[in-house]
Amino acid sequence: MEGAVEARGWRVRGRVQGVGFRWHTVQRARDLGLRGRVWNNADGSVEVHAGGARDDLVALARWLAEGPPAARVVGVDEIAAGPSAQADGFHAVV
Repeated sequence: MEGAVEARGWRVRGRVQGVGFRWHTVQRARDLGLRGRVWNNADGSVEVHAGGARDDLVALARWLAEGPPAARVVGVDEIAAGPSAQADGFHAVV
């Protein structure tokens, strides 16, 4: 039985821009079957809004705390998920 659909958001801080963080996040989220968006913020953080099954969102949150090899994550703050968590598929906003 499939879990209930939820929406979550995160702001990821550290060396997370210019290291392929958005691209890797898209790949990981798609592998988990999530929908949503990821984008860079002007303050150097990356923001992620995702929707899907609770277990898959937890898995994405764990991955965000590590990020891709070139990243150096120093913190992940859970934030309210906006409407982009209900998007079709999972995409990076440029």
